[in-house]
Formats: sequence, structure tokens, C-alpha cells
Amino acid sequence: MATEVQPETKGRSSPPREGRGGREGAGRESSGRSPEGRTERRAEGPPEIDLDKLINDSLYLDNQAHAVVSRMRDLDSGTKSQLRRFYNAVRRACRAPENERQHQFVMLRARLAYTIARHSLRSLETLERLLLQVTRKNDPRGYERFRDLFEAIVAYNE
Repeated sequence: MATEVQPETKGRSSPPREGRGGREGAGRESSGRSPEGRTERRAEGPPEIDLDKLINDSLYLDNQAHAVVSRMRDLDSGTKSQLRRFYNAVRRACRAPENERQHQFVMLRARLAYTIARHSLRSLETLERLLLQVTRKNDPRGYERFRDLFEAIVAYNE
């Protein structure tokens, strides 16, 4: 049975630009340790955003925002209002008292996961993984940079 499904799937998903097959196989567990073969920027984007680079390098933040918006345009449609709503929630979470901030971001991750599932926004899965990293690290600079990244994504998506 499994051999019958594989040829059908390969026959259906063979667009030359998006490379969806490579994304599924390499994506989730390679936490950016070895970026040796990951030089594509446009359609695929990085499988994961490096939080330390995001905190320390503004150009990296800008490049990641462009990559996410590019993926959104390739994969999803009609996401401007969902993005703006979620960005407002990120801003509120950043303004929360320090002792409640981590909880607010945990809840944001749940809300983002719901939004991704409900509206089929596969391009935002990278942000969901980044949000998990930010929450685990629980660093005020990480929260601020996540907010900055999201602000750039909303701006570039307009």
C-alpha cells in the first residue's frame, strides 16, 4: 500500500520552484545546527530561525522577515488581517509584567497554532517554532526581537 501512495504523491507535487518534498524531509528536527545545504532563501525559507542570531543581528532579522513574507505569498492567501490581529496580541504580551510575560507568550503560541490550523497558514509554522524557542529561553530581548520580527513581517506583507 505504501508503495502505491508514494508514486502518486511524487506525481502530484513536482513544482520546480517550491521544492515541497525537500522541506518536509529536512524541516522540523534540524534545529539550524548545520546550514550547509540551506542556501535557498525565496520559496522555501529556512526550516528554523536561529534565536541568538535574531537577537544579535538586525540584518538577519530583516532577511528572515522577507523570507517569511515570501513564503506567505507563495503558500497562503488572505493573511493580512490574521497577521495584524496576532501582531497586536504580541505587542500586548510584550507589555505584560515580567513575571507574566512567559505565560502570555505560551498562550500566544497556542493561539498561533490554532490560527495556522484554522486558516491553513503553513508559512507561519516557522514562527510557531521560533515562538517556542523564545518562550523556553525566557529572555526579555528575545521577546522584543520576536515582536520586531513580527512587525517587519506585517510591514513587508502590506
